[in-house]
Amino acid sequence: LMSFGGALPFARRTIVDEHKWLSADEFTDLLGLCQFLPGGNVINLSVAVGMRFRGVAGAFAAILGLIAGPTLVVVALGVLYAKTQNDPRVQHLFAGLAAAAAGLLVAMAVKVAKPLRHARAAAGIAALAFVAIAVLRIPLLTAMLVLTPVSIWLASRRRDAGTPQPAPAAARDTQPGGRP
Repeated sequence: LMSFGGALPFARRTIVDEHKWLSADEFTDLLGLCQFLPGGNVINLSVAVGMRFRGVAGAFAAILGLIAGPTLVVVALGVLYAKTQNDPRVQHLFAGLAAAAAGLLVAMAVKVAKPLRHARAAAGIAALAFVAIAVLRIPLLTAMLVLTPVSIWLASRRRDAGTPQPAPAAARDTQPGGRP
């Protein structure tokens, strides 16, 4: 219930900055996967984080916790809006909310892009994706079908060149002696 239409910045702040469940790089990687999957990014992200920490039960709890309260609020607001939609004050309110949501989207894009400043190849792929989708209006699926193999190829070249790779998530989540 803490966000309406701009939950991604709130989710990042909670997951990365406050609870430190994921690093900024892990969050960016997981968000990239969630954006590739069908459905809402924050919903996919909540399922992925819940699954990582508590398995299927965690994924179920995360999705239920994410959608139950807001669903009730949206239904109530829908009833209220049906009664007040022609009021000019309500129309101005929604114009202001749209501007605020656009600002949150730009702020989130900047935060998600920050880890890419140290990875030129990944930043290049992200820039190509932006140009392809936002400027050239190429469909997302087409852009992903072209850029995903290129990204995999670049990552394999980096690995083959001996650039240190981050440890797999399972290795980072264990203590000495292999205990989780």
